[in-house]
Amino acid sequence: MIIMKMPFTSDEFFNVFERYNLAVWPMQYVLVVMAVAVILLAIKRTSHSSGAISLILSFLWLWMGAVYHLSFFASINKAAYGFGSVFILQGILFLFPGFSRNLLSFGFKTDVYGITGGIFMLFALVVYPTIGYYSGHVYPMSPTFGAPCPTTIFTFGLLLWLDRKCPVYFLIIPFLWSVLGSTASISLGVKEDIALGVTGITAVVMLLLKNRRTAAISTGLSIG
Repeated sequence: MIIMKMPFTSDEFFNVFERYNLAVWPMQYVLVVMAVAVILLAIKRTSHSSGAISLILSFLWLWMGAVYHLSFFASINKAAYGFGSVFILQGILFLFPGFSRNLLSFGFKTDVYGITGGIFMLFALVVYPTIGYYSGHVYPMSPTFGAPCPTTIFTFGLLLWLDRKCPVYFLIIPFLWSVLGSTASISLGVKEDIALGVTGITAVVMLLLKNRRTAAISTGLSIG
């Protein structure tokens, strides 16, 4: 595995989280409540559930781009201006066309996709901060939910709950970040971020296979 050389130290990296967490408090709790709401909306579906989920997902990515990357991470890494821009783009994608064109429809099923997605979301909300705590990353110098890595893991889990084909362009930015974040984690000593690459690869492969199966079923029905 390639170990990236960071343009900042590990101490500088965690100091960014300290400034971020202290500045946005108590927004961390609001973001967690939003994540839990997303899960409940997907389980107890209504006619407006998927639209609400898309809006929340869009907000999470806009938050990561505008608040974390541009307002805080950019102070130690100028590449954050680029990261922030693509995260904002991802947020816009979830909003338009994800929400406005109703391309995203979420629902929990007790199949391999539903179970795997649930595990990923549980990891992002519970296991991720637990690993961080026992690795010495104690609040406020810790990546809380709403920071890019745990929220990207959550996003992959949620996308596995799609009940229709997932447009591939929704996966590109989260997948690229999962690769970048997991490799950078080695240099920075963020053990919990190693799971980011695993979830990214797993989710993308599963979603592409699901898309292929859905297309095959649709073709078979149209022929029949």
